Amino acid sequence: MEKEQEQNLKDNKKSSEQDNEPEVSSNKKKDVEEKEIKELSPEEKISELEDKLTRTFAEMENQRRRFEKEREEAFDYGGYSFAKEALSLIDNLERSKQVLENDEKLKNSEALKKTLEHLDIIYKDVLSVFSKNNIKPIESLNKRLDPNLHQAMMEIEDDQKETGTIIQEIQKGFTIKDRLLRPSLVGVSKKSQNNNEKDQQNMENSESK
Repeated sequence: MEKEQEQNLKDNKKSSEQDNEPEVSSNKKKDVEEKEIKELSPEEKISELEDKLTRTFAEMENQRRRFEKEREEAFDYGGYSFAKEALSLIDNLERSKQVLENDEKLKNSEALKKTLEHLDIIYKDVLSVFSKNNIKPIESLNKRLDPNLHQAMMEIEDDQKETGTIIQEIQKGFTIKDRLLRPSLVGVSKKSQNNNEKDQQNMENSESK
């Protein structure tokens, strides 16, 4: 009985090994096929390398252009923050002039005249230094309001000016090269109430005719 069992075990083991053999050989065949597919011809390899080189050169060129642009911007606008802070010099000079001019004790005095002359010289020198560094004041008075350069702070009735014309400059604006450093704070004209009523009445009369 024991001999029969041993024989059966041997037969089963042998049959299982035989069953596994085709699977191993099929796996080997599959690997060979995949290798054949992956194997490229010399022309294909050259074409693939050329494609990789083209992409690499394109990336390098893009990086070079980005670097050039950043370098130019750093050169042109590197002093942007400093320039914006320096505008307070202009503001303080203008405020000082206004305070002195409105001082009743100093009005029409020789001391006031000389002081204002010195302040004007300093003011012009500061503007000259700004101009050499491409920092220029924005033209405002009697110009049409431009939202890109001006910021309207108030409306002033003026029937002699076209609506939206700048008739008062509250704070001078500046640009640095082609960039806005700060907008001009301005007052713009508007038609008086009576004038608006007349325009409305004239329009109604013309429509009724």
